[in-house]
Amino acid sequence: MLKRLLRQWESPPTWALVFAALIWAQSRGLPLLDLGALGVVAGIGFVGAGAVLLSAAALQFRRHRTTILPREVPRAMITDGVYAYSRNPIYVADALILAGLALIWDAGGLVLVPVFMAVITRRFILGEEAGLRAHFGAAFDAYAGRVRRWL
Repeated sequence: MLKRLLRQWESPPTWALVFAALIWAQSRGLPLLDLGALGVVAGIGFVGAGAVLLSAAALQFRRHRTTILPREVPRAMITDGVYAYSRNPIYVADALILAGLALIWDAGGLVLVPVFMAVITRRFILGEEAGLRAHFGAAFDAYAGRVRRWL
């Protein structure tokens, strides 16, 4: 029962929120590098870029009429649009948003962004890739051979 509850709780957006909270807590409890107005402007740019990328990727799922949920079986493999540049543009968008928040709050929080990326890779991406490989076979292997996991 607890395992099922945790599995329902665990999702990429939940992890992004957890890391945003950690970055905020670090900025308040152990401020390391306040970049002032420059950090705010750059941070807003990163958050904006992440939001645009996230929206573009989500629209691709809708256009291809397949699930956006990471542990569900997809009906289509998306390889065009932003997926022609990254196999995981939504996770890239999450990382951009977290980096932006760190720049706004305290640039010391940037050290948590690669940790977020490692957690997402281990908890979601590797399983998603195994599922895509099982479902689409050589087509996924060819796609993975030409498009990088992150950037």
